[in-house]
Amino acid sequence: MAGFVHELGSRELQLTPDPLSNDQNLQRHKIVTVRQHSPNPNVPQRNLSGDDKPAGRVLAASVTTVATVGDTMDTTTRDFRSDTSMTVNLGMPTPPVPTLVPRRKTHQIKVGDVLVGGDAPVSVQSMTTTKTHDIGATLQQIAALTAAGCDIVRVACPTDKDAEALPIIAEQSQIPVIADIHFQPKYVFQAIEAGCGAVRVNPGNIRKFDDQIESICKAATEHGTSIRIGVNAGSLDKRLLDKYGAPTAEAMVESALWEASLFEQYGFRDFKISVKHHDPVVMIRAYEQLAAKCDYPLHLGVTEAGPAFQGTIKSAVAFGHLLAEGIGDTIRVSLSADPVEEVKVGIKILESLNLRPRGLEIVSCPSCGRCQVDVLSLANDVTDALEGIDAPLRVAVMGCVVNGLGEGREADLGVAAGNGKGKIFRHGEVIRTVPENEIVTTLVDEANRMAETINETGKPEVAVS
Repeated sequence: MAGFVHELGSRELQLTPDPLSNDQNLQRHKIVTVRQHSPNPNVPQRNLSGDDKPAGRVLAASVTTVATVGDTMDTTTRDFRSDTSMTVNLGMPTPPVPTLVPRRKTHQIKVGDVLVGGDAPVSVQSMTTTKTHDIGATLQQIAALTAAGCDIVRVACPTDKDAEALPIIAEQSQIPVIADIHFQPKYVFQAIEAGCGAVRVNPGNIRKFDDQIESICKAATEHGTSIRIGVNAGSLDKRLLDKYGAPTAEAMVESALWEASLFEQYGFRDFKISVKHHDPVVMIRAYEQLAAKCDYPLHLGVTEAGPAFQGTIKSAVAFGHLLAEGIGDTIRVSLSADPVEEVKVGIKILESLNLRPRGLEIVSCPSCGRCQVDVLSLANDVTDALEGIDAPLRVAVMGCVVNGLGEGREADLGVAAGNGKGKIFRHGEVIRTVPENEIVTTLVDEANRMAETINETGKPEVAVS
């Protein structure tokens, strides 16, 4: 980039770009200010030739560079008469990340210390697969879910032993615990007394539920416990099945609104609603109809979604559609798999829609006949090697030296591999070329370096000279 030139008589002052402007890790904008002023006549001034002759007018120049690194913003002002600088933290906010549509405005509730609805972020839930009364195993699984990024965890409570374990589990869990009640209303009260963040009730199969709503509302209000009305296609009230002939979207919505009215008549509104179905199309229609008829926060879920691959596809399709319409306040991906995988999928769905800050992202080409490297193995090796890095980096693994650099240009870091070597690049600019067997280690080193830079500049700072 050409420098800015200001002529003063026969002399030129060359203001060159900051040498870091070619660093593709930074996005930089330069503001050059050139001004002339009358100096103090009593103070000798150094003119452009370097001697100490009084000058009638002195050129003063400053260069201000605004740079963004990740979510941080640095502004550096350099005055050519001074080499000293200081750093001032301005706390400048970053602009919001664009989303497809504004979130639907809903009534806000609390699940423990997690806000749900209103302007709260969409939360990710999962459910333990252990026997709840096995306290050690249950807490161990909750810890694994917490480490994976889970916001809220649900535990089953089908027996007296499970209900008796709730106080310990609720106290020792680092995230709010929801007790899942299907059969006995007495467990609802035990869960509230145990300190659970919320209680999920299934209106379709809980016995003698409707006539105890008033007592449940009173207990929940006293303890600050919220409720989830969980309508499920597999346990819909027989009366509604007879009316509609099948667990249709309309049947589930009618069930949910009826149960909501039972709470409303006692002035209780601290609940969210789910209307889950195994068919994403029916599920989507149910939530759309429900969203049009109430302002309660909605918990999204495709029930009985299937094994990991199928369940991920179904959940991504259904959640993506609804969240793109602004519908959904909390989600649970239901997989016949390790619950940790549910959390990972849920987080990635939210990240893909800019509903959660993005973490480490691996992008890779699908491979083709041009590839001279095993892209699948290389991408998996890079993914495994970078697993411990917690930074918003996009890393590209491209198996083509023809298109790889261009296709991976938007990545923070990447490799275009072929001919037994790999071109390591940042934002499309090659920084190193290494043998194929050094690609993974080189990417890890560069990613760690970049992650440290991002972490160190987590708060916006402005350097002023």
